[in-house]
Amino acid sequence: MTKPVRVCLILEGSYPFITGGVSAWVQDLISSLPELEFSLLTISPKAGQELRYAPPPNVMEHRDVVLGSAAGAAGRRAGRKSVRGLIAMHAGLFSGKGADILGLLRAFAREGSRPDNRLLSRPELWNLLANMNRARNPAYAFSDYFWAWQSAHRMMFDALAADAPEADVYHAVSTGFAGLAALNAKARTGAPFFLSEHGLYHKEREIEIRKAGFVRGYQRDMWINLYNSLSRLCYAQADAITALFEENRQKQIELGADPGRCTVVPNGIDLRRFSSVRRERREGFHVGLVGRIVPIKDVKTYIAAARIVVEAAPDARFYAIGPTDEDPDYYEECRALVASFGLGARFVFTGRQDVLSYYSFLDLMALTSVREAQPLVILEGWAAGVQTVGTKVGNVPELLNYDERFLAPSKDPEALARCILFARANPELMKRLSAENAERVRKLYGKEDMIRRFGEIYSSLARGSPWRA
Repeated sequence: MTKPVRVCLILEGSYPFITGGVSAWVQDLISSLPELEFSLLTISPKAGQELRYAPPPNVMEHRDVVLGSAAGAAGRRAGRKSVRGLIAMHAGLFSGKGADILGLLRAFAREGSRPDNRLLSRPELWNLLANMNRARNPAYAFSDYFWAWQSAHRMMFDALAADAPEADVYHAVSTGFAGLAALNAKARTGAPFFLSEHGLYHKEREIEIRKAGFVRGYQRDMWINLYNSLSRLCYAQADAITALFEENRQKQIELGADPGRCTVVPNGIDLRRFSSVRRERREGFHVGLVGRIVPIKDVKTYIAAARIVVEAAPDARFYAIGPTDEDPDYYEECRALVASFGLGARFVFTGRQDVLSYYSFLDLMALTSVREAQPLVILEGWAAGVQTVGTKVGNVPELLNYDERFLAPSKDPEALARCILFARANPELMKRLSAENAERVRKLYGKEDMIRRFGEIYSSLARGSPWRA
């Protein structure tokens, strides 16, 4: 009997602990490939998180690694050659340039050692640290520089110390620390490394860093260079790479991805499930936001837009359809904002629901996220007969045909309200778009095609065949 192909999924800050688009995609991917076996290596910010998903029966093993929790796994003391390699890697990694991390990791593997914080006991590493501080951080205290450096390295060491389950293919669902763990698994086992991205990890982290007031001076540049460099390393060493849309594929190539190993595999949805929705017209004009009540979805802008729309169209009703327990403080702030605007029964937080029951009567969906990749909710809505207005993030403008009547800048409730009111005032146009987009999603965004393509990539890599896009 042929042994099933084993895929180790490596995930950072998502499945199975956090709900959302990426996590739902992972659950669907595993469930849809029952002939394969899966293991999970999860990279987490803290231990003991509650599972939000019950892994399917073909998940054979789950190991969780907590970043920043330890000084790295025990092992033999690194040899002088590996230490020199580590110093050379730093010179490239923290200046935004490339580094031969795969060669370095293989050197550690041959020695039976791992890079960890014990290396700071080596004079060479201390000299590197002091020289970097003098060159790049002269305006701030050495202690600030040291602890920023230490924080970054502790997380890197934890990712590198992660003991990934045995697998035929290591599949990281982002670059960053998940990608670093996948690189380490490739170096130690020789198994291929597959990288799929929903968004662009380094860009998302850069946005967060630039908004964080407590990250200052060289620390900001250090973190941005680190995340960019981790992405470069992953792009250079991955045996296959996918993006959700062509714009992101081109950005991957700009950072070093081989065009021949890099392809677009868009998200796919269960067409039968969502196209089965029976539409039921209700009095009034009903708008829904489908998503978690968290800051990245910018529900506050949605609430502010609702206030503007209700003043012009009192028959409008708004729904926030999704879990409210992931960021309780933000949810309470949103509830307070609804109350302060006097929206009352015109705005409803539904909590976790079967979205099909809402797709059956919604006249329009609004997506107000400050960051997205290729939102599944737009595709689901199209299949169910509901159109979307949204912010100009990720693949949203392309999905909406760059039509300014349905697009708003992020955090602009006035522009979003204008889009909603335009949709309300043009029911015949919306009806025509509904038919066009239902056909578009049927042709381009079926889940079966997406699953088939991922299965082909797994099979090719597991056979040891060089994969080409």
